Order: sequence, then C-alpha cells, then structure tokens
Amino acid sequence: MAGDEVASELSSFLESGIYRFPSQNAIFMDPVRVLNDSYTRFKISPSAYYSRFCDSSLKEEGRDAVRVSSGSSARRKKRKRRIHELNQREISAEKRHQATRPFLLRAHEEFLVANDLLSFLCNLKRDGCGSVGNKDSSPVGKDTGPSFVDLGCTWQAPLYEMSLYCCADDNHIDDKGTQLVQCGEGMVVQAFNNLFVNESSDDKVAEFLSHWYIIPRKSCFHMSDLGHIHELIPVQSADGFNLIVIDPPWENGSAHQKSVYPTLPNRYFLSLPVKQLTHTRGALVALWVTNREKLWVFVEKELFPAWGITNATLLYWLKVKADGSLIGELDLFHHRPYECLLLGYSYGKGTDSEHQPAYKPLPGNQVLISIPGHHSRKPPLGSILS
Repeated sequence: MAGDEVASELSSFLESGIYRFPSQNAIFMDPVRVLNDSYTRFKISPSAYYSRFCDSSLKEEGRDAVRVSSGSSARRKKRKRRIHELNQREISAEKRHQATRPFLLRAHEEFLVANDLLSFLCNLKRDGCGSVGNKDSSPVGKDTGPSFVDLGCTWQAPLYEMSLYCCADDNHIDDKGTQLVQCGEGMVVQAFNNLFVNESSDDKVAEFLSHWYIIPRKSCFHMSDLGHIHELIPVQSADGFNLIVIDPPWENGSAHQKSVYPTLPNRYFLSLPVKQLTHTRGALVALWVTNREKLWVFVEKELFPAWGITNATLLYWLKVKADGSLIGELDLFHHRPYECLLLGYSYGKGTDSEHQPAYKPLPGNQVLISIPGHHSRKPPLGSILS
C-alpha cells in the first residue's frame, strides 16, 4: 500500500474504527471507536472494554516471576501426553478448520505488516489501560452492577423498575469524566419485558438498583428471556427487521464450567420466529456459531432450514492481542483463536427467492480482526453489515 493510501486508511480508521486491508478480504475493528460513534456525551474507555487485556498486562510481570521460581518443579511434574485418536466428528471439525486456515493466515499476515495500525495498538496498551479516569471515559467503572440475567429469571422480575433521565444542557466534562445529571423528574418504566426507546438525538441515562446505565441516541432495546420474544413480532411485516443478529447461549462446556451464563439445548432455538420478525423486503440474518462440529451439523441441517435462511456464507472473527499475535495457537483443537459468523437471507412474508428484491450478496470467507473484550462479548457488527 502506497504511503498516501496508508495515511488515508489510518485517518479513516481513527474516524470510523474500521481499517480495511488492500486485499478487501479482511478488516480490523476497534470496537471502542465504533461504539463511541453511537454516543453524544459519553465515551467508552479502552480500559473498560479491554479489561481482560489490560488486567493481564498489569499482572504479566508477576506471572513471569512465578514461572522463573517454579520452572524446575513444573518440569518434574510434566507428564507425557497420550496420543488422542480423533473420532469421526472431530475429523470433520479438523477438515473444516483446515479449509478455513488459509484465509485466516492470509488475513493475519496482512495485519502484521500494517505498521501504522500496530503502532496505534501499542499506544492503546500504553495509554488506554491506564486511563480509567481520563476525559473521554464514561464514569461507569469496572463494577458491572446487578446481573440482569439472574434478576430476570426471578418471580420479582415484573416488579423491577428503571428510571430514565435526560442529560442537562449544562452538563460538562472534567477529569473524572462526564457527570450524570438528573434532568427534571425521571420517567419510571418497567425494567423487564418492556421496550425501551430513546428517540432523541442525545444520550439518556437510566438508574436501576443504584447503578447508572447509558442509552445511546436513536436506540431501543427489549430486555427479557426468549419466552417473550414473540412480543417483538410487528403487527405489520413492513415494520419488521432487515438485520437480525443472533448470539445464542449454545450448550458450551467452557461457559458451564466458568458459570458465565446459563445455556440452552440447541433444539430450543428451532422455535425462534425469525420469519415473523423479518421485514417485508427481507432481512440479513447473522448467527454466531462455535467451532463444535455437532453444532455446525445442527445449524446447517436443521436450524437454517427451519428458519428459512438461504444463501449462507461465512465471516470469521480472528482474535488478536495488542502486540499483533493471536490470543492462542491457531491449530489448538479445543481453543481456536477465532469464531464464526454464519450469514444468510430471510425472505419477507409472502415472497420467495424468485420474487424477492435482490440484496447485494456478501463475499464469503471474510475475516474480521479485533482485540476481544469481556468473555463472550462480540464486536459490534452494524457498521460492517449495514
């Protein structure tokens, strides 16, 4: 890439949070910059979003000391690993990985030679992880507050309320971040099984159990379990959705062991009313899928046909550290450093693939590269899928 093109791409990245490589088959995303574009008065600090990365960098020296002092004993305890013969399902998973591997390697190689981008990431490590209280950060720290998943499952869920406030016009930013100011009387609304809408062109703040939350401009959300998803089905399909992103709580050994979130049996998702949620002119459906072969077979043979999804293609999310290296070995069988996003089209009510207005087909085997945030938190996709 020529010097002027490099400078132009970096300038575009600093504005949008998206860096496109010359091959057009891979992009790098800074989720913090992408998300901050949704806010008017508040900013997400890198230290809050990349807390795993920042915390690990602070503890790195201590871990190295432990390795030095205990290295000899660790060698004594090391045992020879038994060779594990792959079963048929694992063989299929390995074939799928080998087919994917060239696209991931090519994208990672492009990323490693983008020196301007890597320099930015080094600054992120130096500046971002130590700037919890800087001017651009929101006042919300690492305290995640109450668990909405746990509270939403209790019998008291319909009784919880949330207070909404607008931001004061004279609100200012100081070295502690943007202050949360209550503007007039807060509007009290039901917290669960209720559609929150912020139609204004400014951020709003919400108070729930003595914790503050920021609702971006021109946004809405519905907080409930999947048993209430039918409440989102529009009366008229012309009011439906043209982009549907689904990140199911698949049955997952890692999530179960760490008690990160409750999971559901795969067959539970067959009843999701994707077709009824689809806009008259159709929708792009994006489904996050783990690397388990059993799950892939279920999605391809049962789930997508049940939802009526066609023209499926793949996008890969490759996870890296701030130094450019992968978060894990690419060929490590049970802990791949990438996840898969399966894309397809849901045609509108009363239409089929022959009479449906054409969408621009997405090229397959695209690679999205980014530094991961909290466990299971996916990067924001709206800007690249829209």
